[in-house]
Amino acid sequence: MNGIQLREFRKLLLAWYREFQRPLPWRKSHDPYRVWISEIMLQQTRVAAAIPYYERFLERFPDVRALAEAPPEEVLRLWSGLGYYSRARNLQKAAQQIASAHHGTFPRSWEEAGALPGIGDYTAAAILSIAYGKEYAVLDGNVARVLARLGAIRGDLREANRWRALQRTAETLLDTAAPGDWNQAMMELGATVCTPRGPLCKLCPISRFCKARKLGLTGAIPEKRRKRTAVEVTLVTAIFLNPRGETLLLAPPSSPRKNETDDVPALVSRMWHFPTLPAAEDVAGALKKLVRRFRTAGKESAHPLCKLRHTVTYRKVSIFPFRILIRKLPRVSGAKEIALSEVSSLSVSNLTRKIASAALK
Repeated sequence: MNGIQLREFRKLLLAWYREFQRPLPWRKSHDPYRVWISEIMLQQTRVAAAIPYYERFLERFPDVRALAEAPPEEVLRLWSGLGYYSRARNLQKAAQQIASAHHGTFPRSWEEAGALPGIGDYTAAAILSIAYGKEYAVLDGNVARVLARLGAIRGDLREANRWRALQRTAETLLDTAAPGDWNQAMMELGATVCTPRGPLCKLCPISRFCKARKLGLTGAIPEKRRKRTAVEVTLVTAIFLNPRGETLLLAPPSSPRKNETDDVPALVSRMWHFPTLPAAEDVAGALKKLVRRFRTAGKESAHPLCKLRHTVTYRKVSIFPFRILIRKLPRVSGAKEIALSEVSSLSVSNLTRKIASAALK
């Protein structure tokens, strides 16, 4: 692409973005705090799903200091349902660093931004360009797909050398006069027009520059990545219930152990959860062990609920929940006794919320 073509390319894409961009709440302001919150929420989360969380989160934590000083459990409670809870934990850690080391303002330099928990190259580029007009080009899945089709690039886009080449291309195309709008335009194009399947080429403002379209390859680029082989995990969960309808939730466990696919802390996202054990193929044996661990008889009052399915990254989880009617809940250090109907008001994972819903039915 020569200089004249590049200027035309930039002009067409920015004009399209400024006319047709979606009216998303985080686009109402260039406030770095709001941009940062939105970028973290949008990692691994669809825009439509993120919007209500974003609005509730900002209502409760309107600035960095409010987030830094909040009880961690409250941060997780407001994040509950978005998944990937390490994002919320890193968000608060970063807020605490910003409050103590940067006077409550998101840093402007690449080095300082990248040193914050949860901030990688893409996130730093997005925040610094949108909030501060810094000349950094973003590269995420949407942008990579646009660039791959523009250049008819075959192969796995996430392969290290190919990803670095795409980053260099993104930097070459970047409109340095409006880096924030440019980055958002590239992401918007990938999200709404240059989609993974069935790209809307007739609506694309830069289709004349697209080599994949000229070659009839838009459906073949980018090539599908090989998915990690799914791992089957079986869990047994005990929902202890006393006559008042109260149940027992265990405290958020410590960090998950590495390389253990059936590790309960990993599967419950280190949040409040029902007593749970891996079962392998012996559900009855796991239930017996679980009841014995909490020093309670009650096996005769254990009512099996419908088997549940849940997915955590590459793990396909089968849950066998048992509602165990008991006169008095076991006493467990750090555990919480709470009405079953109120479980979802705590910071719990989607897995725990799903189990509570099944028990209520």
